[in-house]
Amino acid sequence: MSFWRNKRVVVTGGAGFLGQSVVALLHKKGCQNIFVPLIESCDLRQEKDIKKLLKQTRPDMVIHLAAVVGGIGANQENPGKFFYENLMMGVQLIEQARLLGVKKFVALGTICAYPKFTPVPFKEENLWNGYPEETNAPYGLAKKMLLVQSQAYRQQYGFNAIFLLPVNLYGPRDNFNPQSSHVIPALIKKCLEAKKNNAKEIVVWGTGKATREFLYVDDAAEGIILASEKYNKPEPVNLGAGFEISIKDLVALIVQLTGFQGKIIWDKTKPDGQPRRCLDTSRAKKEFGFIAKTKFENGLKKTIKWYKEKINF
Repeated sequence: MSFWRNKRVVVTGGAGFLGQSVVALLHKKGCQNIFVPLIESCDLRQEKDIKKLLKQTRPDMVIHLAAVVGGIGANQENPGKFFYENLMMGVQLIEQARLLGVKKFVALGTICAYPKFTPVPFKEENLWNGYPEETNAPYGLAKKMLLVQSQAYRQQYGFNAIFLLPVNLYGPRDNFNPQSSHVIPALIKKCLEAKKNNAKEIVVWGTGKATREFLYVDDAAEGIILASEKYNKPEPVNLGAGFEISIKDLVALIVQLTGFQGKIIWDKTKPDGQPRRCLDTSRAKKEFGFIAKTKFENGLKKTIKWYKEKINF
């Protein structure tokens, strides 16, 4: 509790999916000076807005969660936008934080930064052993540059920036917009809509062979806060739950939990994305004691329950 008591903390993206969990946990830990810039009044792509934000709030720490993100379809449609906006937000924030003497910067990367054919489980030292999976490479590389910047600034300026690599997140308050959502909310929405409309089938992208790892949003928030408190080294750190599930098995589980009884049509003309994803989470455990607590099925049940209530299902 005492760590956060007098800290002034800016949480970019603090009104978003992950950000709401992080802000709630900061409040719980006794942090009374939390500043959440809203896009309506603070455009983090603009240097002048970043300068104004940091001068007004004078933070001890910046936790940079803001990102322009989406699933495979959104990445394919917006490679330039995803690259430019994520890069400009992060690079300018880190530079202005350094210039204004911010004591610590917590940068969030992405599992999309890993090479396409990384050996499973992904170890942090594998990060530079190849090019990311093509459908999300521009996003992944934009975020990866914040690691380069963090390490370079630590080396030259003694700037305390850390870099965390979370896997795909899920949970209540996720983005359920079919144009930009990730796989779990997209599947939940499809199954519930099909059930409501008595549809006989749903269409799912790819072959189902690809694997993914998922981290419950509140667990991710806990990992970020623990790292913010305890981790002060240049090496990147994975944040994950340490398991792997095929998309085929994921679909079967969501079908079961939503009660959809129709047929699954696999659209094999659509990409699978990265073949496999599963993180080695031992560094996070060793460095700041993070272990994900939420069982996957329980997390899915909470997510489905939240979405059902939201749409009055």
